[in-house]
Amino acid sequence: MSTHAADLPASHSAAWIVQSWLSFALSVGVTAAGIWALPVDLWVKGFMAMGLIFTVGSSITLAKTVRDQHESERLTKRIDEARVSKLIAEHDNLKPGF
Repeated sequence: MSTHAADLPASHSAAWIVQSWLSFALSVGVTAAGIWALPVDLWVKGFMAMGLIFTVGSSITLAKTVRDQHESERLTKRIDEARVSKLIAEHDNLKPGF
């Protein structure tokens, strides 16, 4: 079986990884600071902070689910491709059909 460029996992640059983490940390930090600075009662701040935490958690879960689904589809396609390659390799045109 040959390895195609499309079969190799995508590699991210160090700059992209740093930018992604900084963007995440900055967005959560600034939102948390904004919630803390709101001129409302502590229970309202707590409710909004809880909403922020659940939003971040569900976003991470969604990203993982989408990635896992994509990897599963890639694996299924590779297995199907291997089966077809095996059938083609086993096929003998000179063998009489029954």
